[in-house]
This record gives sequence, C-alpha cells and structure tokens, in this order.
Amino acid sequence: MDEAARVLARLTRIEELRGLQHAGGGPGPELLAELRALVPEAEAWARAEGDARAHTAATKLREEAEGMD
Repeated sequence: MDEAARVLARLTRIEELRGLQHAGGGPGPELLAELRALVPEAEAWARAEGDARAHTAATKLREEAEGMD
C-alpha cells in the first residue's frame, strides 16, 4: 500500500498549506505544486486498487489540475 501512503502524506501537506493560505500566508505556488504532484500518485493508487471509482476520481483530479494554470 505504498501508493496509499504517498497519497495520504501528500493530502496532509496540502491541508497544511491550505491552513497557511487561510492564515494570511501566501503558499499559492507551493499548494498548486502539491496538487499537481498528487495527480500521478492518485492515478497509481487507483491502478493498484483496480477500483473504477478510484480511477474516475483520479481522472477528475487530473482534469481539474490541468485547468489550474
């Protein structure tokens, strides 16, 4: 379950950055980089799980991340 651990760790970092952003800090570029890095990790997890819902969620995440320019 290395894929799951990577995704969960990345989500923790994203939540920390979101907290900083809401507290008046400006981690916008770092947050965006973490979100983009999450995409291939989520896709790997979805492949490892072999779950259609996970694959759909990873695909949606990729599409949303690509629109964050």
